[in-house]
Amino acid sequence: MAYRIVFGVCGASGMPLAKAVLAAFASVPDLECHLIISTQASRVLEAECEVSAEALGGLAAASHEPGDLSAGPASGSWQHNGMVICPCTMSSLAAIAGGYGSNLIHRAADVSLKERRPLILVTRETPLSLIHINNMQAATQAGACIMPFMPAFYSGETTLAGLMRHFAGRLLDQLHIPHMLCARWQNNQ
Repeated sequence: MAYRIVFGVCGASGMPLAKAVLAAFASVPDLECHLIISTQASRVLEAECEVSAEALGGLAAASHEPGDLSAGPASGSWQHNGMVICPCTMSSLAAIAGGYGSNLIHRAADVSLKERRPLILVTRETPLSLIHINNMQAATQAGACIMPFMPAFYSGETTLAGLMRHFAGRLLDQLHIPHMLCARWQNNQ
């Protein structure tokens, strides 16, 4: 069975995480990622990883321009198994929570919510203001899953790369997509 997901990258700091998660997803058989990188994310990607948006696109089955509101992910009739936005800026969170689809990432997120498909927002900001928390609440009430990168130290991973790969697996768990990316909690009692 093949799975298709939409992967949005917004312009917050956290591009090494976006790159690591997308690379982990690329290693999962039968997983087709459709990538959307915001204009600001392209700039941050080059600054943090010295990688171009085009190079990151090489890890995806397809890439879509952020301004192309006629692309497949903008339509509810375009089938997919869910969407991940990693990292998700607070401005994108606000747009999604408010139903404001000004670009393809926001529109695809809105479509995911209205079609009752999983939407995972890997929010990236600290500390959080009450406005951020209220937007997280609104997005959650609309059906989104707020999932900031919080390493699972029980995994036994000792490197940042290992922790990011484990997190990629946890994202796929939320999308109900089988994988072999992360260890499971072992309780011997």
